[in-house]
Amino acid sequence: MRNRLAASVLLCTALAPVPALACACGCGIFDAGVTSILPQAADSGLSVFARYSTMDQTTNREQGHVASADDNADKRIKTGFYTLGANYVIAHKWMVMAELPLYQRRFTTVGADGQGNPVTETVPLTDLGDAMLRVTYTGFSPEMTSGIGIGVKLPTGRATSPTDTYGGLPYDHDTLPGTGSTDLEISGYHVGHLAGAARWFVQAQYRFAVATRDGYRPGNEFNGGLGVTYDLPAGSAIVSPTVQMLGSVRARDSNGGAPSLNSGYQRLFVAPGLRVQITRRLSVFGDVELPIAEYVNAARPADNTDSRGQLAAPVLFKLQVNYGF
Repeated sequence: MRNRLAASVLLCTALAPVPALACACGCGIFDAGVTSILPQAADSGLSVFARYSTMDQTTNREQGHVASADDNADKRIKTGFYTLGANYVIAHKWMVMAELPLYQRRFTTVGADGQGNPVTETVPLTDLGDAMLRVTYTGFSPEMTSGIGIGVKLPTGRATSPTDTYGGLPYDHDTLPGTGSTDLEISGYHVGHLAGAARWFVQAQYRFAVATRDGYRPGNEFNGGLGVTYDLPAGSAIVSPTVQMLGSVRARDSNGGAPSLNSGYQRLFVAPGLRVQITRRLSVFGDVELPIAEYVNAARPADNTDSRGQLAAPVLFKLQVNYGF
């Protein structure tokens, strides 16, 4: 039983940070899949993680296709997400997780000054994101191979916008590090054995706002992952190639009760990755997330809006380090 428990724990390199990454740009996908299941092995039950993830959104999309960049006043959103978190396991039946992210974002948009001259502005939007707390029950089996959880996202992130230099107007809510909302999350996972050192896993999270601020409500969001991993001994370390299918569905945001036309999406990614268990207490996980299908909600020309579409990133990267005490 002890060996099976260790194998289940070592499958997943850290307990996932949950949006804390709370933005309509699709960063919730970083919390899906293998990094959101079980924590790093720890004699005391306490483990910590540090994660860096990044996306560079440069491609304008409308519905299921790439669209003209001229349709969208937003030109680029480049973001690095730095997340610190801790996880505590109680009697192999409960897991308690807390995390806080920092956003480092540069947002490029175009507009016009008072004389009608075109202006391109790049704005740094670096600040704390929304904190996440989650409790997961894992007592269905001694190996902790299944769990269901409930979490709350707290409005700790910056949700007030700077104003542009040419019109004195705020930027869209979904470009900010925080949503201003308090969200509830329901989650679950299962890890299964295939053959030898191969295992499969499935994980899902569903989040929805229960309290909002200034009339802005982020769309309800589902993120999930399905994948396989295989442990390969490499001297004193264990190297585990992993491949996952990651999916995201987000409803339209609303502002003042009206839906935001250029928000909400459905996305499917394939994510090859690698975990290296350096010691029993220390592991590193990284992956590359490649979109294979994307559909984004967009305003139509008949809507008479100045801007249509959403910016998407051609590739996403994630690196996470985990340590158990």
